[in-house]
Amino acid sequence: MPLTNPLNRRHFLKGLGATMALPAFHSLVPNSLMAAASTRAAATTATGAPLRTAFVFFPNGAIPDLWWPEGGLTDFRFKHTLQPLASLRDSVQVLSGLDQLNANPGSDGGGDHARGNSVFLTGVRIKKSATDIRAGVSIDQAIAREVGHTTRFPSLEMSCVTNRRTGTCDTGYSCAYQYNLAWKSPTNPMTPEANPRRVFERLFGEGEHGDRSANAQRRMANHRSILDFVMTDARQMQERLGHSDREKLDQYLTGIREVEQRIENLEQFGSTADPDLATPAGVPFTHGEHMDIMYDMMLLAFLTDSTRIATLMTAHDGDNRSHEEIGIPEGHHELTHHQNRQDRIAKVARIDRWYIERFARFLQRLDAVNDVDGQSLLHNSMIVFGSGNADGNRHSHDNLPFVLAGHGGGQLTPGRYVKSGSQPATNMFLSLADKMGVQNLPRLGDSTGLLSSI
Repeated sequence: MPLTNPLNRRHFLKGLGATMALPAFHSLVPNSLMAAASTRAAATTATGAPLRTAFVFFPNGAIPDLWWPEGGLTDFRFKHTLQPLASLRDSVQVLSGLDQLNANPGSDGGGDHARGNSVFLTGVRIKKSATDIRAGVSIDQAIAREVGHTTRFPSLEMSCVTNRRTGTCDTGYSCAYQYNLAWKSPTNPMTPEANPRRVFERLFGEGEHGDRSANAQRRMANHRSILDFVMTDARQMQERLGHSDREKLDQYLTGIREVEQRIENLEQFGSTADPDLATPAGVPFTHGEHMDIMYDMMLLAFLTDSTRIATLMTAHDGDNRSHEEIGIPEGHHELTHHQNRQDRIAKVARIDRWYIERFARFLQRLDAVNDVDGQSLLHNSMIVFGSGNADGNRHSHDNLPFVLAGHGGGQLTPGRYVKSGSQPATNMFLSLADKMGVQNLPRLGDSTGLLSSI
């Protein structure tokens, strides 16, 4: 959907920048968070501030020779692609040696892009089918299952992909694999939102500043009224159904109960935060602007403690959009099959760096905001940035490009280039879950243990 009023978006971003100049955002932090600052709870730092975790996906891998730094653990030097992170060196770790081998072809043949997306956060080999979907629980949802009750929304799923397809994608795989990162269960992906306006209104309610909280309460009351009516009608119907139809109705009612539980979870936190910002007008014109505003949505969600777990798909794997905004008219995916042609490699490297530039901007904004304990939001976060393909030219899934940003509230040791040999990327995810206070997750996908080196 094109942006119909660019001025509104500029005002929104300008307003966000002005808000970020304030020292601690106490007016945007719920009272429940301030009260919790003196006690340690799930998904908090040692000071009681919220601990946030996000997983950001970028498409088609990266040019390895220009991604990996030179040097050792602490005396490393960024090469071309990661150079935009230089000012954030002390707050990031570059992690090598992490694999997602269940994304390899095996007997399934083609489909590396579908597998690159769906295996990325699950570590589970997916079933090659257009209709019988089988993936795994993703790390964000595994964390949300344990600590999501501490915030208004257990998790937040976002995307910059506006043209989602249905049916079959990538050599016989369901399109569900290619357009979703987060999976609540092996058969239930969490559909991400691509419209920043809808993300904002979900977090803070519809309308202008001053009206959103009341509007959100009315919307929840309406939803509850509708659910009550549906449940009463369904119970009456249940008495007249056969056995198989009752099973279908039970599944339907289970979904309704989950919605009810979400509403109850929202209600227990009282009034929503109401940032003094204009609601975004919609999807921006350019991909770069789209990423920037979705990163801003994540920042606002973390800042207001609306959620502590988020995912963002900047583009799906196999994305073949052109990048004319940075002077590259050719399709990204086509360029990644560069066949060692230096002109094509240079263009892919420019796209790789551009994704890092957008990510670096987000990290800088996180670092500029003081959290309730006086540390920065970046200090109290763990932000994973990575791709489901390593070398797009070969469709490889070993030694994936990963950056881990943030200090984890003091639990991480950034400012390093960590070479992990060769082990499942899920080991790193499992370690982040452990630092988020998740106690009931002994394994994720193909994990073999915690990645202690981070």
